[in-house]
Amino acid sequence: MTKHVAVIGGGVVGVATAWALVCSGQQVTLIETNAGVGEETSHANGGQLSYRYVSPLADAGVPIKALGWMLQGARAPLRFRPRLDPRQWRWCLEFLLACRRSVNLRNGEHLLRLALYSQAVLESWREVHGLDGFAWRRNGKLVIHRDAKGFATAAAKAGDSGQQVLDVTGCLSLEPSLETLASKLAGGIYSDGDEAADCYQFCVQLEQCLLASGRYRRIQGRVAGFERKGVSITALRLVNEQYVGADHYVLAAGNSSDRLAAQLGIRLPLYPLRGYSLTLPLTSDAQVPDASVTDFDNKVVYARLGDRFRIAAMVDIGVRDATPDPQRLAALRRLCMETFPGAGDYAEASIWAGLRPSTPEGPPIIGASPMKNLWLNAGHGSLGFTLACASAQVIADLVAGRSAPISLEGLALPGQHT
Repeated sequence: MTKHVAVIGGGVVGVATAWALVCSGQQVTLIETNAGVGEETSHANGGQLSYRYVSPLADAGVPIKALGWMLQGARAPLRFRPRLDPRQWRWCLEFLLACRRSVNLRNGEHLLRLALYSQAVLESWREVHGLDGFAWRRNGKLVIHRDAKGFATAAAKAGDSGQQVLDVTGCLSLEPSLETLASKLAGGIYSDGDEAADCYQFCVQLEQCLLASGRYRRIQGRVAGFERKGVSITALRLVNEQYVGADHYVLAAGNSSDRLAAQLGIRLPLYPLRGYSLTLPLTSDAQVPDASVTDFDNKVVYARLGDRFRIAAMVDIGVRDATPDPQRLAALRRLCMETFPGAGDYAEASIWAGLRPSTPEGPPIIGASPMKNLWLNAGHGSLGFTLACASAQVIADLVAGRSAPISLEGLALPGQHT
């Protein structure tokens, strides 16, 4: 029996969820604040589909490193701006409690399970439905390490996941564009199955498929609250007093998810972490890596997307808007010029900043909620594009009354069935 599902949020997670639901035979109404899909956090993200490298930010040693990063000024991988905000301090406390190796490894396993399933789902969508037009490539990913101790730790973990451990010579053989860094490298970890794509174009192409299905409509509007009867939602109330009723509802509203959930007495431990990106047009003689590259120590990711070079980096904790910080952008440009000086004219790069809705421990919150007909799909942080397809398929199966296709241990809201 066809069900009408209202999806709140038109970022990559919301649009992917809408597509999975339509493919499952449902009718979907998507509510998005902006004039189009993928206009906020999904618009210019790092472009890496990092299926095998999904380690959470919270890890042993990060608090100590963060103290050192504070001395690096605008170039710091992580910058903390304290505010008189109880939500910030509660999130930060939970983050610090998660900065243990055992917790990191456990959450890394949950993320890896979700990520590998996401790769399989995207492959199915591409093959079965002919989804293309978003600069997708299976180009592999190289994580470079500058610190010998950090590289040794990463190398010890790599064998379990089938990744290749490369010395400096191996890194340069794989990616000659790293030659300028040769004296600064300790080694690298290579995953040949990882991919890259344009997240915004993915959202746009998915919506074209949705519109062609005849089972989808999008409403531009902001959800103000819920109409409810007991433990069921009966309608969404938009800010213009329009009401949208449905059989089921999916909360995939990114940074607005915690505010909306709180109206229903549900706490989602989300906090926005601001990140930055540069997108550089490439000329025919540009010297950039073919594989995606992650600079582990500087927390910078690089990905070639067709005729563009995408660089994304940095975490700002304690900001509530996506306005780029000019000093941070200038520092990122300088770092990129040191790393890949032959990429082109960095002054021509387009700039972007976005707020990543993040949980303290890393894994997103997916699945059932205390409300009978509300499903959660939020908190993907910097891995939204990587995890979107799997998260979407989980929701589609649950709405259809099927069991989740993978274990939701470590992913479901505490107290809900996994």
